[in-house]
Amino acid sequence: MTWSWALRDLLRHPVRSALSLLGVAVAAALLLDMVMLSGGIERSFGQLLRSRGYQLRVSPLGTLPFDTEATMGGVTALSAALRRDAAVMEVAPILGTTLQGEHGGVALALVAYGVEPAAQGIYTLERGNDLTPGDRTGVLLGEPALLRLGADVGDTIVLRGRLDPQLADASSEVALVVRGIVRFLYDARDQPSIATPLAVAQRLAGAEATDRASVLMVRVTDDATMGATAARLRAAHPEVAVNSIDDLVAQFRLRLTYFRQLSLILGSIALVVTVLLVGTLLAITVNERSGEIATLRAIGVARERIVSQVLVQGLLLTVAGGALGLLLGLGTARWLDAILTSFPGLPAAISFFVAEPKPIATAAATLLLTGLLAGVPSAWRAASAPIASALRSDAP
Repeated sequence: MTWSWALRDLLRHPVRSALSLLGVAVAAALLLDMVMLSGGIERSFGQLLRSRGYQLRVSPLGTLPFDTEATMGGVTALSAALRRDAAVMEVAPILGTTLQGEHGGVALALVAYGVEPAAQGIYTLERGNDLTPGDRTGVLLGEPALLRLGADVGDTIVLRGRLDPQLADASSEVALVVRGIVRFLYDARDQPSIATPLAVAQRLAGAEATDRASVLMVRVTDDATMGATAARLRAAHPEVAVNSIDDLVAQFRLRLTYFRQLSLILGSIALVVTVLLVGTLLAITVNERSGEIATLRAIGVARERIVSQVLVQGLLLTVAGGALGLLLGLGTARWLDAILTSFPGLPAAISFFVAEPKPIATAAATLLLTGLLAGVPSAWRAASAPIASALRSDAP
């Protein structure tokens, strides 16, 4: 009887109930989006860092990987020293630089990654073949570089390094064959990137003599030992920065304080709006039905039953609005994510809005509790109003 009474009362005023339902849906959508935003990007960033199984990053002291153009020298000896640690399984040196590529008369500035084919964690092969150890004539292209150069698997492109801006001349040049097409995990959207053998990139960048790299990606035996291994390597090699994935996520989180604060403020606003909408609707309903409620109490209906009827009506409105808000929130999150991830410099694989069961369940429970509590004042007033005066005021 309680649920049917609440549903009948909502349907008695369809326009008013529909507007309230829509308002709750918008508030629920905003709350859902803010919950996904509050920790979504850092969870997405952590998942991206873990995607290839390398748990540590070694970079020049005082910098984060690829945060600057700084490089480390003597990486062959450093890699050998890192591999001597019992917890280290694999070390993948990577050099990032800028080169000029040319194919079919088209010249293009490219972001180039020098890698060791046997150990790399920055791309996945889409088609064609990967580089192989000992290969010095192959190159891999990302889709944006492929489209702009007009090249494909099997074609030859010319790479030039150390370009003199005054003479527009390069002191080193090499012709490489496109072995395959890859997807670079950490690239910004539409960034034209290529991968070459590390030795080739070092020669073109002028880093061959000093044996340089931008970052070393390190795979350890167990995620549980990641923090301890990072601390041990940091103490053993104070000349470089050693960060675990947890360290990088923590530093990334500090840069995103604004988004967390924004999500907290807007999420709180969504809950306040829900309280105002549900509370106002129930207050109007109780005022309109004061005579009916007094009659029910006069014939012996318990106060607890009256309270439950009003609370259930508020809960029903919140549940229906929340369900509609879930669909609305997922749609707006996808749209907003497409806008935010288009900012220059952000890896295309990162998402600002990440839907995870636990945060969404917490938001849903909070919304339901808010809708339930919003009806408490009206329910208390309905149950405690004097019966005689309520009947007289409702009499014609």
